[in-house]
Amino acid sequence: MSQPHEHEEEDPVLQDEDIVEVYNEEDDDNVPMDEDDDDNAQYDGEIIIGGPGPGEEEEMMDMERHEDNSWGVTALHGAQQSIFTLSLHPLFPNPPIAVSGGEDDLGFIFSPIPAQSAGGVNSETFPPVRLTGHTDSVVAAGWSFDGEMVATGGMDGRVRVWKRVKARRGSQEVQAESADSWRDWEFLTNLETGSEIQWVTWHPKGNVLSAGCEDSSVWLWNLPSGNTLTVLSSHTLASTAGLFPPPTARQLLTSSLDSSLILWEISSSAPAFKSSIFTAAGNPELDPAQHGITSLAVAPNGQLAAVGGAGGRVRLVSLPKGDTVGRLEGHAERESVEALIFVDLLAGAGGGKGVVLVSAGTDGKGFVWDVATGRVRAELVHNEPITSLAAHPAPHLHLVTSASADGTLKTWDVRTGALVAEHKGHTGVVNGVAVASYPLQEGEEGKLGQVVVSAGDEGVSLIWRI
Repeated sequence: MSQPHEHEEEDPVLQDEDIVEVYNEEDDDNVPMDEDDDDNAQYDGEIIIGGPGPGEEEEMMDMERHEDNSWGVTALHGAQQSIFTLSLHPLFPNPPIAVSGGEDDLGFIFSPIPAQSAGGVNSETFPPVRLTGHTDSVVAAGWSFDGEMVATGGMDGRVRVWKRVKARRGSQEVQAESADSWRDWEFLTNLETGSEIQWVTWHPKGNVLSAGCEDSSVWLWNLPSGNTLTVLSSHTLASTAGLFPPPTARQLLTSSLDSSLILWEISSSAPAFKSSIFTAAGNPELDPAQHGITSLAVAPNGQLAAVGGAGGRVRLVSLPKGDTVGRLEGHAERESVEALIFVDLLAGAGGGKGVVLVSAGTDGKGFVWDVATGRVRAELVHNEPITSLAAHPAPHLHLVTSASADGTLKTWDVRTGALVAEHKGHTGVVNGVAVASYPLQEGEEGKLGQVVVSAGDEGVSLIWRI
C-alpha cells in the first residue's frame, strides 16, 4: 500500500529488526506472525508499505489523490487490516506512545509523532513494539492508571498484559524519568475468558483490570499476579461497556445488549442495582437491535450515568440508585447511539452547572445536551455514521473530536457547536479517535495545543495538530 500521507522530507529507513517483538516463548500460541502474514511488507520510516496486488494500483492512485491535512501517518497493521482500538499513554506526550489493536491479530506500542518532528521524542526514537499471542482480531486495548502496564483484548477470548521493563542499577530498579525509559516492554500474563472480548477497562487508581465478554460475563483480575478477583454473571446477552464511577471507583457499572444496566459492589460481587433501561425486565421478546445498550458514560461527579441504545434513545440514570431521571430524544429511530461523553465546561467550578453530554450515532449526528434541562445546545453533523468521540483535556475542555465512517474527523467547540477543524487523510471508515495535549511549538514551554490520533479501517493511524 502506498503512503496516504506525503512527507516533506524522506524518512529514515526502519528495518524489520528495529521492531521489537514481545511474546512468551513457552506458549505455543504466542508465535509471532510470519513475514508472509504481513503481505511481504517493508518498513519505510514509521510506515509499513506493502507491494500492490492485482487490482490495487487504481486504489493506490486514488489514495494518493485523496486530500490529506495530517501531520503524520503510521501503518503498522498492514494494508487493509482494520485498526479497531487505539489508546494514548496516560502521560502522553512524555512518553509520546500509544497502543493499537487490529484485524491482523496484533497489537502495537508505537509513537504516532512523525519521525521528522523536532524535540527528539518521535517514532524514530521509539521503535514500535509488536504485541503477539492473539489468534483473532484485537478489538480492545488500554493502559493501566500509571501507564506501567498495557492490556489487549481479542475476539479469541484472551486478555494479554505487558509491563514496562525498568532500568536496573545493581540489584535496584531505577525509575527513570526520561521519555526513552518507556521503550522496553515484556510480556506479563495471558488471561483466558472463553468468550470474545467486547471491552477492557483498567481501574483508575489501582492495578485492577476488568473485561466484558460476548457470553455476558464480566471478569476482574488483580495485576501483576493475574489472579481472578471475580466473575460477574447477571447479564443475559453480550456486555457492551464497563466503567468505574468516580470519585471512589469502588464499584463497576456495566451494560448489556439485554438492556440491563448493573452497578456492582466490587468487594462483594453483588449488584447495588440492576435496571432495565429500554425495555421491561424479563421481556421474552427483547430485540437487541432495538433495545440493546450500545454506549455508556458517567458524569465527572459520579452521580449520573448516560446510556445510549441501539434504537437511537439516550437515558440519564441516577447513581447509585439506578432510576431513570432523563429522556433525551433527538437521534433517528433505530439508529444506534455509538458514543457518549460528559464534558464539564467549568472544570467543577460551577457545581455541575457547566456539565453537558455529547451523544453521537449511526445517523451521522451528534448532539450537545444541557444535562440540567435536557435541551439540545448544539448539533454536530457528519455525512456518515459517527463511530466514536473524544473529549479534549485542559486547557481545552470545550473541545470534542468526532470520528466518522465518512473518513473524516472533526473537532467541535461544544459551547456553540462551531466546527474548529476538519481532519482529513483517511480513505475509509475511521473506527476510533484519541486526543491529548501537546506543545504547540516545540521548545516553547507552557504553550499547549492538542493532537488528534485516529484508528482507520484501511490499517493506518494518522495524527493532526490543532
